[in-house]
Formats: sequence, C-alpha cells, structure tokens
Amino acid sequence: MEKARIRNKLLRILDVAPELKDAFLSSPSVNIQRKKIREFLSSLIVTTYENETPPLEWILVRDTIRVFRTIISSRSEKLVGYSFLQYIHDLLYEEDLKKIEKPSPDFFAELDHLLKGLMGKSGIYPDKAPVFARHEGKKAARLRSNDLSRMARGAERLLDRYPSGLDNKAIRRRSNNKSRILKYFDATGQEWNDWKWHARHIVRNAETLKSMVKLTDDEYDAVVLARENRIPFGITPYYLSLLDYQADHERDHAVRAQVIPPLNYVKKLMDLREKNEPSMDFMLERNTSPIEGITRRYPMIVILKPILTCPQICVYCQRNWEIEDVYSQSAALSRDKLDAAIGWIANTPEIREVLITGGDPLLLSNSKIEYLLRKLSRIEHVERIRIGTRTPVTLPQRVTDSLVRVISRFHAPGKREILIVTHFEHTYEITPQSMNAVQKFLRNGIKVYNQLVYTRYNSRKFEAAALRLKLCLIGVTPYYTFNTKGKEETDDYRVPIPRLLQEQQEEARLLPGSARTDEIVFNVPGLGKNYLRAVQNRDVISILPDGRRVYEFHPWEKKLQLADTYVYTDVSIYKYLKRLKAMGENTSLYRTIWYYY
Repeated sequence: MEKARIRNKLLRILDVAPELKDAFLSSPSVNIQRKKIREFLSSLIVTTYENETPPLEWILVRDTIRVFRTIISSRSEKLVGYSFLQYIHDLLYEEDLKKIEKPSPDFFAELDHLLKGLMGKSGIYPDKAPVFARHEGKKAARLRSNDLSRMARGAERLLDRYPSGLDNKAIRRRSNNKSRILKYFDATGQEWNDWKWHARHIVRNAETLKSMVKLTDDEYDAVVLARENRIPFGITPYYLSLLDYQADHERDHAVRAQVIPPLNYVKKLMDLREKNEPSMDFMLERNTSPIEGITRRYPMIVILKPILTCPQICVYCQRNWEIEDVYSQSAALSRDKLDAAIGWIANTPEIREVLITGGDPLLLSNSKIEYLLRKLSRIEHVERIRIGTRTPVTLPQRVTDSLVRVISRFHAPGKREILIVTHFEHTYEITPQSMNAVQKFLRNGIKVYNQLVYTRYNSRKFEAAALRLKLCLIGVTPYYTFNTKGKEETDDYRVPIPRLLQEQQEEARLLPGSARTDEIVFNVPGLGKNYLRAVQNRDVISILPDGRRVYEFHPWEKKLQLADTYVYTDVSIYKYLKRLKAMGENTSLYRTIWYYY
C-alpha cells in the first residue's frame, strides 16, 4: 500500500516533465535511463536557446538543466556516495521499499520544483510584461517610477516589522529592564557604566536569569543542563537588558537566540563532546594552525587569537569547541606563547594583515592591548590590523575613551590601518549605547565594519536589509554576511544557501548601493571563504532522500594551484520554510527560493 502511494506520488510529479517520465519508465536499466535523460536535456537546452521561451523563465530552465546534468553525473555520484538517479529508479521499480530510505516530503518538494524549473513552469513570473515596457519616453519613465514606488512600499511594509533598539519605545523598555537588573544586584547607575562591573556580574545560571526576565520552560531547562555539563553560557547585564521581560519572543527572538541555547543544542553538544567528535572544529583550525594562537588560510592575512573567551558566548560560536567558559580567567594566551605567535608573524614577511580575534580581544586590559598592538606595529610588513570584537554589541561600556586612545595611537594613515570588525545580528541590538561606542572609534579615524551571521532568527524577509540600513545610520559598514557554520549542534540556526542568494538578489538589491556593501560567503572548512554570489564557485551535485541539497564547493585558489573541493550537505529548504511558518511567517513570500542554486 505504501509502495503504491509513494510510486503514484512520484509519477504525479514526473507528469510535469513527460519526456523525463518516459525516460524513467522506458527501461528498468539505470544506465539506459541516464542515457535517455541526457539526450532529453541536450535537446531541451537547444530548444531553450533557439525558441521563444517566455522572458526570464528561460534563465531558470538553463540553470535547472545545468543542475540536473550535474546531479545525474557519475562524478557527482562518486563524490556523494549516493545516486539520485538510482534512488528514483528504486522508488519506481524496487518491490521491497524497506531496503531503501523512505522519501521525505522535503525530497518530493525539491523534485517537484526541480522539474517545474526544467520545464519552464516555475510560475514565479506574471504572464504579461509590465505596462511601462509598451511605452517610451516620459510616459514609460512615469509608469516605471510608479512600479518602483510600489516595489519600495512593499519592502517598507516588511522592513517596518523589525524593531530597532533606537526606537523610543525600545529605549523605555530597556530603561525599565536596567532598573530591574540594578535593583537585583543592588548596584548604581555609575556601576552600570563600568564595564568591569558587568564582567563581574555576568549572569551564568538559570535561577539568576529567571529572576530578571521570564523564561520558557525549555529556555530554563536548557540553561540548567548547559551549566551542569560545563557548556559555556553567560549574558552580560547590559545585553540582558536588551531582552524583553516577557518570554513571548515577539520582538527579541533574535536577541534571545544569540545567548540562550535551545535544549536540543545542549543535548547534541553533550553527545558530541562525549564522542570527542572532531566535526566540532568545523573550520578545521587544527589543520591550519602552524603555531599556537595562529590560524592561516590565505597568503597575506593571518588570524591571531590572544584570548579564547568572551563576555558572553553566542550559541552558534565557531570556536565553541575551544572555549572553556564565559569570561574565563585562564583563557588568555601566555606572554611567552603570545610573543612566539607574534614572532612567527614577524618571520613570515608575506603577511600584510593581522586579524586579532578569539574570543574577544577587547576583554584584555588596556595595557595588554597596547602591548599587543605595539609589538605588531613594529613589524614592517604588517600594514593592517583588524580587531574582531562584539563588545560594541554585548558590552559597549568597554569602549572607553582610554581604550580608543590606545587603539588609535597605532592607526597611521599611509602606513598602517587599524579597523574594527563587529557582529550586530539584528536591529534590536542597535542601541544608543552601541551607537556611542561606534562613534568613539569613528571620531578617532577607526572604521567599523559588520559581519552578520545569517541564521533562521534573522533571515525573515527584509530582516537583514533592515539591519544594513540601521547600521549605515550609526556609522557601521556592512562587510560580510556569513552562512551559519554546518555544525550538527546548531541545526536549528542554519539557513539553506538558496535563502542567502534570494535575500541578496530580492531584498538587499532594493537598497541603495551604500547599504548593501557586504559580501555573502560560505566558510569552507580548511579552505576559507567561498563567495556565494559567484555561481562558478559551487555546484549542486545531489538531492538526498531527506530533501537536502549536496553542494561541491570549489577552493578559492582553484585557478592558482591544485586543491581539493569540499562536499557539503545543506539544510532542507522545506524544513526551513516549515520553521519560518511556525514563527508566524507567510512562506508564500519565499516561493522563489527553490530556484536559487
């Protein structure tokens, strides 16, 4: 009964492409099917280029043909260790379905959209061309302008959904939160302005947290379990004041998701730690660290990690496998090891830029930061020093006038550049305090850039666009948008690659050019950044029975020397959309996501 249901559903989907259906049903031999499908795809691409396929739809057909041909290639099957073609064959011909993995709704959704794209039936374009295309001159310009205004108004309606920490209502809410937190700690406003007071009063357990904001049962249990199992957890009093008192997640869902781990995250992390699972080191830093404290993946830039802790830990932290605890007193690199790392940089004249990160290097004292910058500034070939820090967001009190003076002292235009790279993840994190911290750097000639980690919690329509617009208003330049690392424990946070592509082409593209300066990237383990805008840097090479796409990422140096590619299994588009729907999102707004490869 189940076999008949699955087979009938598959045949109904194949009805979209009759020639393809005939190829599958013409012979029980996979090799003959492959040959006939290739012949069909070859004839289809000729038809697509030669005939009058509807405007723009032909581009989808062309792209889908390329993807389909790659998926059914023997090379792709060897790379993945699985055959998409063989799987469909088995669903159609295998008598005992217990021998094969049951196809998920995710798989059927992917196949359905793949075939619709192949046959020019995506349905994402209107039948008629826009009215302005039928006119010329001022009439065409006025009609075009009206269309653009309608487009802008639609974007504005979605942009307005996202609260900013600069809104008067938000400022009042945070003021009330601050009063409640100060009362709990029996502290004064003067202490609130002292970053060391915040560091001493980092909230580290569920009971303390529960005393100041309401938690869901899952949030409470997750924090308890995390602390019992020595999984880093902590929130600065300042960042805690950004959480809404109620636990309805109506406005602060992205803020809470930064620091309060999901229960399944904690359980998965416990399991991975017990197995000593090497995948926790997703970026394979163990293979790219020539000396302790140094990571090198590119010819002219190096990462220096003087400290491996932060004032609070982001749940999806890339280096959660290295971080012992929040604001750990033993996390700083010893002076001998730091000097050895700096010495390695000095003895590697090809290095022109140093990214100081960790952890958060601004947790170090002013004197240690000055020591570090002085040593680096004496290296003649180092012409740029980048400081990666989230303190403007999590602990803006740390950005004191004295700290900025220390840092700016080593900024020498024409000789050496110092710049700050931070992580604002949502408009609700932008506050008068964080804006003031940014302005201190800017007034001293230090540029501030932002790296957005694109997660399910900030990936709704125009959510990242709203952040870019607000960042530009406070003087922060959007720099990178990172796809979430493919770490098992952070599955709840991950966003399929097509969503990043969709966001850049359908949302960011509507913004003024100065507000869409960031590059979307996927960090390839052991290799470095793969620029997602460039389709030639990756291929979709399979679709698994659970509906996940498999990508082959090309190394950045592929035209310079021989290097391995990287095979990556993405998260399911179908499952991602279900999660958005559970958050109250209208998923029809995302209907084109299936056609980004």
